[in-house]
Amino acid sequence: MFSQKRYYTLNDFYHAKFGKKVFKVSLNGGFRCPNYQNGSGCIFCSHQSGDFAGDKEDDLRTQFEKGRKMMEQKWPHSDIITYFQVGTNTYAPLDVLKEKFETVLTFPNVVGLSIATRSDAISLEVMDYLEDLSHRTFLTVELGLQSIHKKTLEFIHRGHTLENFIECVEELHRRGISVVVHIINGLPYETKEMMIETVKLLNTLPIDGIKIHMLHVLKNTPLALLYEKKPFSILTKEEYIDIVCEQLAYLRPNIVIHRITGDPKKEDLIAPEWLLKKFVVLNDIDKEMKKRNLYQGSYLS
Repeated sequence: MFSQKRYYTLNDFYHAKFGKKVFKVSLNGGFRCPNYQNGSGCIFCSHQSGDFAGDKEDDLRTQFEKGRKMMEQKWPHSDIITYFQVGTNTYAPLDVLKEKFETVLTFPNVVGLSIATRSDAISLEVMDYLEDLSHRTFLTVELGLQSIHKKTLEFIHRGHTLENFIECVEELHRRGISVVVHIINGLPYETKEMMIETVKLLNTLPIDGIKIHMLHVLKNTPLALLYEKKPFSILTKEEYIDIVCEQLAYLRPNIVIHRITGDPKKEDLIAPEWLLKKFVVLNDIDKEMKKRNLYQGSYLS
């Protein structure tokens, strides 16, 4: 299952499923976020999630063509997953969702659709539509969770409960829809043990993939104001790598690792600066897993 890495990479998964290189083209469908509309939103969010997605001023086809042409310079003759990344991409009337999702499925070389959303923003009629969609294309629903801990969810103003998240995961799985979960390491006042507990619980749920992010403090966010007024501890690169290696060792080997570090823009980042060196972090995780002789799932055997 693992090729060059000691964990199950998204690239490995795509090659196994499609038999060739597959890349994502990130799109901005103009979707809003219910948590932001009903309050201030999550404290870490700049309300620009998906900074590397298409320009919202462009229509979907224009966004797609720009993204495709850029990616094909590196990977020609590849298949494509269209990725609705910005905002909460099921938070709209059903006819709006259908118009956007059905449109992108007609684009050239598109073999699948990935939709980023929240567990509290999928109505029953939308769930029915997603189930139908999953029979016609390779569909992935990405759910933000960030942490399993109630105090943390309340502190970051997540806006939904762990129970709501679990119910959504189980319903998506029951309908045969692939689920990817986002978590964040280094949230204020969480310990290493708490972060590992998040992964341990997720490992008991029917999830298909995970994205592990490092908390980064971005300008013009509530988190930035908090960090300025009452600075909290931020993980060092070495601490983050240690935690990620442990988390991977607790995850089932069949869970696809979509991401294991963040990718902020330099001009928006306040801390930590080490996060800007993405490939250094990735390489150091590889080195540390080899040093400890760890593989994904090592602690489960």
